[in-house]
Amino acid sequence: MTSSVTDQKIRILIADDHPIFREGLTTILSLQKDMKVVGKASDGEEACRLYDQLSPDVLILDLRMPKKDGLEVVRELMSRAPRPRLIVLTSSEKPEDLRRSLTAGVKGYILKGTEPRQIWNTIREVYAGNSSLPDEVAAKLADSLAHLQLSERELQVLDQMALGKSNKEIGQQLYISEYTVKNHVKSVLKKLNAFGRTEAIAIAHERGLIKTP
Repeated sequence: MTSSVTDQKIRILIADDHPIFREGLTTILSLQKDMKVVGKASDGEEACRLYDQLSPDVLILDLRMPKKDGLEVVRELMSRAPRPRLIVLTSSEKPEDLRRSLTAGVKGYILKGTEPRQIWNTIREVYAGNSSLPDEVAAKLADSLAHLQLSERELQVLDQMALGKSNKEIGQQLYISEYTVKNHVKSVLKKLNAFGRTEAIAIAHERGLIKTP
């Protein structure tokens, strides 16, 4: 006699560089009869390798990991067929991290510290093929989408601005003219509604736009 669909467990892979969090999440998931942790990765490269080896139903990953960060993992795995079911479970509340994750293909985004019930519900929703965002996360996404989005080149210029580079130095770094850099800086300030570079960098840090430390 074959098992019914309801007897099948959701096979889950966890990717996080903090051992205590990995074990804690494993314990939380073990409380549910329909869930089973089949693997645990401590960095992005291991997450991709274990995903290919184990073919989990759902991958739960952090954004901040060594070797490959969460977004790199998401972008790499989205080329797989069938496409993976991905959930970001992170401490980052920056709207830009949320927007980038969902754009890359993540279906669930929950914050560390969330109640176990919310984690269980998100896993079940994503496993069923649906998107799942808690109300507070959805509100942050709406706020992010309300802002004008910076182009890839403008983000590169912004990164260099955050390093204290002059227009001339930015041009040399990105192989574009100083005049072009000046126009990009002007556009960045306008889109961020900032009066100067210092305010623009502060806003960018708050929104998670800057990649450099």
